[in-house]
Amino acid sequence: MSSRRLRILVIKPSSMGDVIHTLPVVSALRRHDPDAEIRWLLHPAWRTLLDGHPGVSGIVLFPREKFRGPAGWVRSLAWLRTLGDWKPDLALDLQGLLRSAFFARASGASRVIGLSDAREGASFLHGERVAVNQHNHAVNRYLGILDHLGVSRQESPEFLLPKGRLPSGFDATSPYLVLHPYARGKGKSLDEGMIRSFLRGVAARTNFRVIIIGRGNPIKNLPVMTEDWSNRTDLLGLIGILRGSSFTVSSDSGPMHLSAALKSSRTLSIHLWSDPLKVGPFFGDSHVWKNGKITQVSGLSDAWRSPGRPPTALEMETLGFFAADTGFQQTV
Repeated sequence: MSSRRLRILVIKPSSMGDVIHTLPVVSALRRHDPDAEIRWLLHPAWRTLLDGHPGVSGIVLFPREKFRGPAGWVRSLAWLRTLGDWKPDLALDLQGLLRSAFFARASGASRVIGLSDAREGASFLHGERVAVNQHNHAVNRYLGILDHLGVSRQESPEFLLPKGRLPSGFDATSPYLVLHPYARGKGKSLDEGMIRSFLRGVAARTNFRVIIIGRGNPIKNLPVMTEDWSNRTDLLGLIGILRGSSFTVSSDSGPMHLSAALKSSRTLSIHLWSDPLKVGPFFGDSHVWKNGKITQVSGLSDAWRSPGRPPTALEMETLGFFAADTGFQQTV
């Protein structure tokens, strides 16, 4: 019998939220087989999220930007040869796109496994398909691959993330709230009026500072209790700020999922149109806003899947009240 360790290639290159949602799969695989060699195919932008993770033996970087243009094709062929040299036993395609399925095949894995909600014809390249409910939360969909492999799920999915560090010059000696207003998806970001209304609500309740984080267009002439750290933090700095926050309010975005994984009960996600049961915070003690209502994730029902709308100025002030009151409770 061969003594070679089981080799597993996890394919989930991006985005931030998707990478975070995949972490419990790797933790469960490592718990099931402590000797397995688990490598993760990842976009370089998210490498910090996996550095030091005890379940990850190695990272296969997918530098997508270097593969563009005629010269990029040559570089991509060399990269594919490197990918295939390792020859994993299992390739788990959790990205579910044609390109990721092709990578799984190119790895030379004995078993190529994907999910039933794969797109772009990726399923034709999967040797095995795991049936999942496309309306379930992403974490639960990804965990379905464990059932297929006969790997026990942990009672509470484990999101192991770096400790992070506070950015140079950041004052963590007094309590603060965090607002992350930006998002990549169209119509998911908070505009300037919404941000100012939220700040008015906070100021009416507490003297806590509000730290604005993320990547976007900074707003000028903000209230004195506001510190704009937009475009000024790397991932470790973002994690450091979120770990110290008394409460975080965020658009539906990667940093929201980061906050929810770090401090679930101190996170609220604003959903303008997206489905919070599918892409909202995972743990039941996190909070969600949609269509003028706030509830914990544990209280969500199918009614929350319906189309949403932007919050009004008064609703954003109410969110400011809620964040201030909840954040204050967390500090006493």
